[in-house]
Amino acid sequence: SKVPTVGASGAISAVLGAYFVLFPTSRVITLIPIFFFVEIVEIPAFFYLGFWFLSQLFNGLFALTASVFQSGGVAWWAHIGGFVAGIVLVRLFARRSPRPSYPDEYWPW
Repeated sequence: SKVPTVGASGAISAVLGAYFVLFPTSRVITLIPIFFFVEIVEIPAFFYLGFWFLSQLFNGLFALTASVFQSGGVAWWAHIGGFVAGIVLVRLFARRSPRPSYPDEYWPW
């Protein structure tokens, strides 16, 4: 569609992409529905965000073949682009070496 969309979902996806790189083994508490039951589990962020990215990619590819009315107005490619941008940019913005500390600059007396 040529209609512009407004939202911050691409930026939020970039934060998720950065989290994917910086904290891949941290555990995320999530709900997993199994038929009528809900299970609360802790899984590594790598698996959770990997599954999330693949679901966005699948829906984005499906939206390419669907009409405007079937895609639901979700900017799938903004999510995908934001996630990839977060992965790339977090490496560029990372500090190369720790900043030296000067205790006297914080305590004037």
